[in-house]
Order: sequence, then structure tokens, then C-alpha cells
Amino acid sequence: MESKKLAALLSSLVSELLVLVLLLFPSDSYNSNSHGILFRIIRHYLSCQELATSLSLFPISKKRKRTQLREAGSEPTHEDRDLERGSRLGELSRVAPNPDSFKTTFRMRSSTFEWLSGLLEPLLECRDPIGTPINLSSELRLGIGLFRLATGSSYIEIAGRFGVTESVTRFCAKQLCRVLCTNFRFWIAFPTSTELELVSKDIEGLTGLPNCCGVIDCTRFNVVKRNDCKLASDDEVQDDSIAVQIVVDSSSRILSIIAGFRGDKNDSRILKSTTLSHDIEGRRLLNATPVIVNGVAIDQYLIGDGGYPLLPWLMVPFVDVVPGSSEEKFNAANNLMHVFALRTIASLKNWGVLNKPVEEEFKTAVAFIGACSILHNVLLMREDDSALIDVEDYSLYDQDSQFYKDAMTEENLTEKKASDTRRALATRVTEFS
Repeated sequence: MESKKLAALLSSLVSELLVLVLLLFPSDSYNSNSHGILFRIIRHYLSCQELATSLSLFPISKKRKRTQLREAGSEPTHEDRDLERGSRLGELSRVAPNPDSFKTTFRMRSSTFEWLSGLLEPLLECRDPIGTPINLSSELRLGIGLFRLATGSSYIEIAGRFGVTESVTRFCAKQLCRVLCTNFRFWIAFPTSTELELVSKDIEGLTGLPNCCGVIDCTRFNVVKRNDCKLASDDEVQDDSIAVQIVVDSSSRILSIIAGFRGDKNDSRILKSTTLSHDIEGRRLLNATPVIVNGVAIDQYLIGDGGYPLLPWLMVPFVDVVPGSSEEKFNAANNLMHVFALRTIASLKNWGVLNKPVEEEFKTAVAFIGACSILHNVLLMREDDSALIDVEDYSLYDQDSQFYKDAMTEENLTEKKASDTRRALATRVTEFS
């Protein structure tokens, strides 16, 4: 087997193994005062460039020999690796001439770009189109893919800027999305019980809401498919939209994302169709010991807006509240949490490919959304300030009013527990404020 393919296989197997460890390792093995020993080890492993350099144990490909002047068989030194990587990064100088331009060109710092390139190198270089190998470094492949996501430029424009063919730009963009969504989807994973405790403490410190595990919201991304017709004067345009449901914490980190539903479905209907809803209803998620508030047992729950139904695990705003009442203060806390979801949505739509109708097949557009969401969490993990944007009015990203709301009142809810929980939480928020 070729060294690049073997390296990619190893990297893929390690990624899947880490996911299985997180799922299967007993929860009592985690440290309650941290994100968990295993989780920290995995994050350290993923944030370390040794993943790529450790693969030097395998035979070096011919392409990699182009910058090596050392004696045959000798191990590369740190200086050799720095020179080689610096040379390869220099290939991007036409597109990003200095470190500051990386944030506008690739929507991340140059240090994050270099780290990501080293991590993805074996996977980006292992699967070229059959019969037409692409003689490009991992840095250029990553740069082309990120440029498409960050700027939303057309493939023709990208080809001209990078000096490659249009087919190569398409391949690199889709390959990056495929690698991220297949091998690194664990960067968006619903927190463990121990991690949820930390999420809840942060939220309670901000709002006074105990046992809250995040905020849920839904947004839409437009998709435009153009069918070129040589006999027609205009292109035939097919409009569509993709509904995306997200759950975020108080740092706007995405805890769960579900994309692929047609955008004409309302938020409540989408929620009921998701595995997230089924797992919560089946007590596979949000199943920790409840906290007692004013004599009411409060299970773990999410915060949602008026587009969702009131459920024991989903708290939505009161309707027609009296000014100054505990219900109004609860709604204020709900709105504060909602801003974190809207900020995440705004930041996702700040990726150039998503802030306008995506001219791709529906499945490819879904992959673009998934890749940008994964990169969003990566940037937050790296403390890269390119991840989030601040806008004056986040309500511009609130699409709740555009879709049907379930006509549900407290009198016809099947579970009175949801109403009791919300009233108890309203009382707690009043005490907090």
C-alpha cells in the first residue's frame, strides 16, 4: 500500500477509535472538576501537529522529496521540517501575502491554518481523482477548499487565483468538506454528563437558570441550482433551502447540529423528526439527576424560542406576560440565551459560501454547512477570534416569525410537568435578578 494511503487509513482509524473511547468509557472515570481526562487527552492529541509528523516513520513519498537535501535515510530535523513547511506555505503568498490576510482570505489565523494543514495532510493527499493525480501540496489543497468556504468565490475565480483548473478547485473544495465531515465530525459532539455540568454552571451564572444544558434554534440556508441550457437565453434556476437545527452553549460552541431537512418545514416539525428529540425522549440524553427548585424537580433541559412547543425538557417563553412579573424576567433570561444561538448562526452565515444562496447540489450544500460548523468549533477550541462575529442586531438572524408556530397552550399540553417546571424556573430567575 502506498505510504499516503496507509497514513490516511491510520489517521481515519485513530479518529474513529477516539470517538468509540468517548462513547464506551464509563462516565465515572471522568474528573468532575474538568472536561474529563480522556476528553482532554483527545483534545491535546488533536491539537498537536505530531499526528502528521509521526507518520514520517512510513516511507517518504516522491512528492515530499522535492524539498529534502539531507542524506538519504537520515531522519528529518526540526529545522528541515520548518523549512519544508515554510516553503509550502510560501506557495500561498499570492493569495495570502501576509499573516494578517489569512483572516480575510481563509477566515482563520495563519497559525490555525498551519496547524490544520498538518493535521489534515495525510487525508488531503491520499485520494486524487482516478487517472488524474493532483500535484499539489496539502497546504494548497486546504487553501483552495478554505478559500471557497471563506469567500464563496466561484470555482472559475478560485482557479485563476490559485493557478489551477476549475475541476481541481471543485475537487479540493469537496474533498476538504468530505474529510472534515467524515473523519472529524467528533468536533461537534453532544457533551458527556460531566461536560454538561460545566455547561449548566456557566448558563446558571449568566441567567440564574439551573440545570439548563444549552439553547436550541433553527435557521435556513438558501440553495440555488443552475441548469445551463445552450438553447435558452437565461439559465434555469431552481430555488431551495436547507433547514439546520443547532444546539449551542453559552460560548456559542455548537453541541449538536442536524442539517438536511427541506427549509419549508417548521422548527417544531423538524425537532420531532430528529434523533436528538428521540434520544432525549428516550432518556438517553439529558438524563442526569434533577435539581429541586421550590419543591419542583427540574430535569436537564434546553432553551428554545416561540417556534418550539413547551416540553419538560424544552423551555420556551411565556406568552402575554405582565410587565415586571416573574414570567417577564424568565423571558428575558430566555432571550439572553437565545442570543448565543443567533450569534452562532450569524457567524456561520459569515462564511462567504453560506452568506448567499449556495450554487451547489443539495447534498454538497449540506456538506458545506457541516464543514463550516466543524471549523467554527475548531476555531473556538483554538481560541481563534475569527470564529465569532458581533453584530448590532442579532434579531436579523431570527427566523422564528417566518414559520408556523404550534398552537399549544398550558391547558392542552399532555404533560403538566413542563408548565410546573417553567413556573419554578421563573421564580428562580426572579430571585437571581
